[in-house]
Amino acid sequence: MSTVYALGSNGSGQLGIGHKEDVSVPKPVLFKATNVDPITQVKAGGNHSLLLSSKTLFYAGDTHTGACGVLSDSQDTESHFQEIFLALDTSVRPEVALFAATWEASIIVLQDNNKKATKVYTFGTGSRGELGLGPFLFRSSKAQLIENFPPQGLEVVDLGASVSHVVAVLSNGDVYGWGNGRKGQLGQPEGILHSPRKISGVNFEVTRAVCGREFTYLIGDAEQGQHLVLGSDKWNVRSEAPVDVRGWKDVGATWGSIFVLRNDGKLLSWGRDDHGQLAPPGLPFLTKISIGSEHALGLTEARDVLAWGWGEHGNCGPNTTNGDVQKTWNVVASSKYLPPGCQISSIGAGCATTWICISS
Repeated sequence: MSTVYALGSNGSGQLGIGHKEDVSVPKPVLFKATNVDPITQVKAGGNHSLLLSSKTLFYAGDTHTGACGVLSDSQDTESHFQEIFLALDTSVRPEVALFAATWEASIIVLQDNNKKATKVYTFGTGSRGELGLGPFLFRSSKAQLIENFPPQGLEVVDLGASVSHVVAVLSNGDVYGWGNGRKGQLGQPEGILHSPRKISGVNFEVTRAVCGREFTYLIGDAEQGQHLVLGSDKWNVRSEAPVDVRGWKDVGATWGSIFVLRNDGKLLSWGRDDHGQLAPPGLPFLTKISIGSEHALGLTEARDVLAWGWGEHGNCGPNTTNGDVQKTWNVVASSKYLPPGCQISSIGAGCATTWICISS
């Protein structure tokens, strides 16, 4: 059994809690389906949220952009999570391997008949190439396959996105990107990319990629710790990057800062900090992180969920100073208050939204 709680920005019902008001304390997420398996990943666009449960994708929030897929006659716009359908035939339930979201679009990678993650679909709205479907298709609620991608014999192993660009890491360590590349976040030459293009000039095999608003962060093998920031150096995300990040465990990015969780539980961060986004001093060792648009979450060894950064919409809890949590953190959930046999299993952060998944 699993339960999901959410807090934060909810003007479009993207928290799926039955109404459209922001909340600063965790509220239970509502699902139209019954017996939903544990949530393993959370991704969010500007006003829509995506939750993955046993390779089934659920959505809540603004459906007008098409980023929530095809709506059947039986679906409605109530503020709760419903299963995403990629076409009018709702009997087809593909297995989702990876997924991501831009501001108004969703990107999913499905498994082929050989259980390889080779089918990349996009849907929603993307006026700057976010759909990757060429210059003439910029809105579709029906999932559209990106043809001839990835190259034959390769599969997608990681997927990242921010406001208006997308990157995909392939099984050979190459990285491709599409969308808004005007700041060099998709490599050279700069510009809008309407279809996937290989990012050249990366001298190591990439294993993970995350995106900020105007940059892309690529990282290689944990033993070597090679990494690279592409794009704008606003907030010094490129110039203040450490030489290497050996021993990394997980990575994330706000719109203007980068976070690297090490195997020893320490959290490295650099970039924008005007709302307290960077790791506060004295932060306990963490086992997991999840990074939103301008706030961060960490799960401690004691299973407390810590939140800090920009929390104007309640996504960092009720205790803020002018909407911020700076140089400290709030405990927004704790396993010590759960019934016996229950624990916080995963966390998620979106665009001013916070997610807490509890399993028993």
